[in-house]
Amino acid sequence: MSKLFEESSINGMVLKNRFVRAATWEGLATTEGEATPELIEMMSSLARGGVGLIISSHSYVSQEGQGTPWQLGIYKDDLIRKLKEMTSAVHENGGKIIMQLAHAGEFADEQLTGRPALAVSDSDKFSKRHVKKITDEDVQRIVISYSQAAKRAKEAGFDGIEIHSAHGYLLSQFLSPAFNRRQDEYGGSIENRSRIHLMIYRAIRRLVGEDYPIFVKINCGDFIEDGMTIDDSLCIAKLFSEAGFDAIEVSGGVIGTGKLSPSRPGISSVEKEAYFKDYAFRFKKEISTPLILVGGLRSFEVADKIITEGIADYISMSRPFIREPDLINRWEKGDLRKADCKSDNLCFNPGFEGKGIYCVTREIEENKTSGQHVSSRFS
Repeated sequence: MSKLFEESSINGMVLKNRFVRAATWEGLATTEGEATPELIEMMSSLARGGVGLIISSHSYVSQEGQGTPWQLGIYKDDLIRKLKEMTSAVHENGGKIIMQLAHAGEFADEQLTGRPALAVSDSDKFSKRHVKKITDEDVQRIVISYSQAAKRAKEAGFDGIEIHSAHGYLLSQFLSPAFNRRQDEYGGSIENRSRIHLMIYRAIRRLVGEDYPIFVKINCGDFIEDGMTIDDSLCIAKLFSEAGFDAIEVSGGVIGTGKLSPSRPGISSVEKEAYFKDYAFRFKKEISTPLILVGGLRSFEVADKIITEGIADYISMSRPFIREPDLINRWEKGDLRKADCKSDNLCFNPGFEGKGIYCVTREIEENKTSGQHVSSRFS
């Protein structure tokens, strides 16, 4: 049997296979960030479909950090009740689920938050909107927001949490020289740019205990002018590994910056898959912390090779599961055809219309076949 289907554990969390559903924005929460029956069913379908570990959403830890409409929130206690329904549904279907904690920083949506977006330092390079430079008081408040969010996630039954520090969101902005031009203890050296992460990690660990998995998602590179490089990222990964993070998910790119953005279209061949694998290989040579690789994985043979050759310890995918939540069951049963995902990114369009993300291409194909409207959501 492939190593992909071996049981493993991360800080006591036992996983039935090495497949991870990468966090994404589903567009299925309420306007207040509360989980809905539709969002709970999406998570349940992934558990039923065989995914070993689900990372749910990018959940905003404070109202000022909301980046997209109908985004899942974890910023107040009132949200815990519905989140418990989500985690219970996943567990009842044999899955494990962790919550990704996020803050959009400079990319927060002012129309949703009603306040200026927070920027790591003064710059008009990326944002044309009114932003507020983060003060020392803001840093302390942000640390508390993350730690309290993690406490809520644990109370809600999540099996762990992941700190989102990739793709140009707030914590990624602290790491990136393109965003972070501060001259204080949070800017300049890699150690300074990583300082808030370690503060957040320690604050969370004090509240959740030593035996609760804490992951972090980071860029292997920003792929923008003056951005974080692979050498920077390797130094940061070592700091995080030494601090005690239980797993590191490797991604890359900054939202809205072109072809090297996180979700690349047109993955039409195995050569275009796993576009961060060479970077992951360098990580594995430097750190012993479990490594999760995300980015354009579509074929079983590519995923199998990555695990077999020790390039990464876990395979993380997002868009393929939007079309095929039961993909892992299909592969485990021996149907090893590549994922049906066309990598056209059309799945996010209905999310901005308030309908939640789903595979638009599949719906079009089914409509052509049947001659009638068929929704592909959660099927």
